[in-house]
Amino acid sequence: MQTKVDLNADLGEGFGAWTMGEDEAMLAVVSSANVACGFHAGDPLVMWRTCELAKAHGVAVGAHPSFLDLWGFGRRPIQGERPEDIMRHCVYQIGALQAVAAAVGHRVTHVKPHGSLGNMAAEDDGLAMAVAEATSLCGRDLVLVAMPGSALERAGERKGLRVAREVFADRAYDDRGMLVSRKLPGAVLHDAEEAARRILRMLEDQAITSQSGNKVPARIDTICVHGDNPAAVAMARAVRSAIERAGVTIRPFHEWLA
Repeated sequence: MQTKVDLNADLGEGFGAWTMGEDEAMLAVVSSANVACGFHAGDPLVMWRTCELAKAHGVAVGAHPSFLDLWGFGRRPIQGERPEDIMRHCVYQIGALQAVAAAVGHRVTHVKPHGSLGNMAAEDDGLAMAVAEATSLCGRDLVLVAMPGSALERAGERKGLRVAREVFADRAYDDRGMLVSRKLPGAVLHDAEEAARRILRMLEDQAITSQSGNKVPARIDTICVHGDNPAAVAMARAVRSAIERAGVTIRPFHEWLA
């Protein structure tokens, strides 16, 4: 079993008068937060407040850029965009969060693409390089978060970035080690204890376990619990407790990732 791992959540996903999830409660559990930058959720006030809360809790913050898709929460596949334009969209979002974080005395440590952008960049080399290029342009010290074995992982490595390999506590995987579409049954897990047991198996095996029981070897640096479902905080607590009982230390990956 490895000695360190990061626990992250996607936060700051409210917008205007609308809130999403229990961010403050989640920030008491996780070690890294991926903050929405305005394209799928978030706005200047939400971003500011999320960075303030993360700093107060000693939680690292990263940019969570998306396709420009407020209506679909960034989960609709956007086809036909030029990779160079997606790169510029990501630079815009990362830079916005960097400015907000600096204003509250915090800093952005990583980049993790959201929703359909992340899923498509996991398999599309052009989109993957667009995200990696944007990350590199915004700071060579930024860590790129990617699924193990993905096009995004390879793009980050080609750009010379540190890459944090991520698995999801509350999502099912197919036999390739990719996420099962949310449109399919069983794609999202809701049982906190089951999620915790599954994550422990992954850490012990250093492999992703698919829906069919197939094991895909994978380095695991960070574990995501989504912040936008009603059971998110309970699941994050269960996962954290199980990991710590196993003797693994939870710390932000930017502190220890080689």
